[in-house]
Amino acid sequence: MTTIKEIALKANYSNTTVSRVLNNDQTLSVSTEARNKILQVARELGYKTLQERKKEQKLSNSAPGKVGILLCHSVEEELNDAYFLSIRHGIENECEKRGLNSTEILRIKSFKEEQMSKDIEHLIVVGRISEEFLNPYKPQLKTIVYINHSVDDSLYDSIAIDFEKATKQALDHLLSLGYRRIGFVGGQEREHLPNGHVDFEDGRKTTFKQVLHEQGLFDPDAFYTGEFTMSDGYELMRKAIQKGDLPEAFFVASDAMAIGAIRALNEQNYRVPEDVAIVSFNDIESAQYTSPPLTTVRVRTEEMGKLGVKLMLDRLEGRDIPVKVTVPTELVVRESCGSKQKEKQNKHLA
Repeated sequence: MTTIKEIALKANYSNTTVSRVLNNDQTLSVSTEARNKILQVARELGYKTLQERKKEQKLSNSAPGKVGILLCHSVEEELNDAYFLSIRHGIENECEKRGLNSTEILRIKSFKEEQMSKDIEHLIVVGRISEEFLNPYKPQLKTIVYINHSVDDSLYDSIAIDFEKATKQALDHLLSLGYRRIGFVGGQEREHLPNGHVDFEDGRKTTFKQVLHEQGLFDPDAFYTGEFTMSDGYELMRKAIQKGDLPEAFFVASDAMAIGAIRALNEQNYRVPEDVAIVSFNDIESAQYTSPPLTTVRVRTEEMGKLGVKLMLDRLEGRDIPVKVTVPTELVVRESCGSKQKEKQNKHLA
């Protein structure tokens, strides 16, 4: 283990000065240059302060058990829509980075057969799973963190996104481009219970209705919902095409659904964005490689997974107050919304 003496020798300062700098002695009068040099040498030699060693020891003592990751989606569903797959990867990568290699994947759809191992002491829940579902397992759990859902902000840490704000951002973009006949393609959210599930109102769907009602533009005949899958995106867009009088733009509630919807449009010789503009949600990796590339709301899914682990560890270090983190989103403008075509038209008219 690196000693104060070794750091002092390499940094060319006295043992006393080095010790006081490393222990953050605010009464010490030392230049910024000297302080930075001592800290740099300490880092290079791998020195850890007493406070850091106590913190590591406390974490080591308080987190000996497994970390369970409870998922709403099957492997097939994860592969179909990379949103939740990316969250899981974020959790696993952060656990590995923090030395928490003892993790176990649990999936809600096969949970009765798997059950929860008795050595799982910390649980990260991904998706809409009710608190009631976890009641039998609470005695063994030291920490529970919810990602993409929140059941009780007064008890549990959670990480979410602001669906309302993100949806408004996407719709404002379409409206700013001059689109007035805007359709909706989305899925049905569900909260999983011990013996089934209940429908859960999706923030994207609610906000879409609200915004377009306020603008006097909502058309119930251009509103389609199914499951959050490529196949349902495809089938719902086929239904819209068959109905006729197709809207000039669509807000699609996931990139996976948008990919299916564009396939349906292409098959019927509709061009995106020339005939129908598309804005979607999530910004999965493949969104930038579709034809045309998708304009979409970027959700930092992997970061959500990492934050889940950080909140769990923060609890183990002594934080008693539950925290809810809202991860910001941003609109990534690519070609599917037609903004580039609009710019060309405006330049031509000018």
